[in-house]
Amino acid sequence: MTIAVARNDSAEGRAALLHAAREAEFQHAPLAVLHVLDHDLPDSEEHQETLRREIQQTLTEGGFGSLDWTLAIAPDEEGRAVALINLTEELGADLLVIGSRRRTPIGKFLLGSTVQRVVLDSPVPVLVVKAPHPEGRQSGHL
Repeated sequence: MTIAVARNDSAEGRAALLHAAREAEFQHAPLAVLHVLDHDLPDSEEHQETLRREIQQTLTEGGFGSLDWTLAIAPDEEGRAVALINLTEELGADLLVIGSRRRTPIGKFLLGSTVQRVVLDSPVPVLVVKAPHPEGRQSGHL
């Protein structure tokens, strides 16, 4: 079993990464961190090394500093959702973890275009993770 996690630089991305790390550790499974390049950023060695440092720092701060993981990068040519799904398939992942922002009631209905597309089109189960509430409490909204 391989656990894949969609990485981005946000509270939701951090929550997804830490949840995926917890799941990988529990399942004794490899962790693959998926990163989709913004169309205006080149895929350079320097950029990849920066990503690796940021990911390792997040894992270390979350208590998963010794966890083995790999970084998989894809360009955003057909859209972020398609890139994530393609990476998941290429890696043979069995689960995809993705972060989602808190939304208004209408936004909740729509989930967000990338998350919605991934959930609908992914060939593997998708676990959607929310970031903890900023005040440390749960929201009363559904």
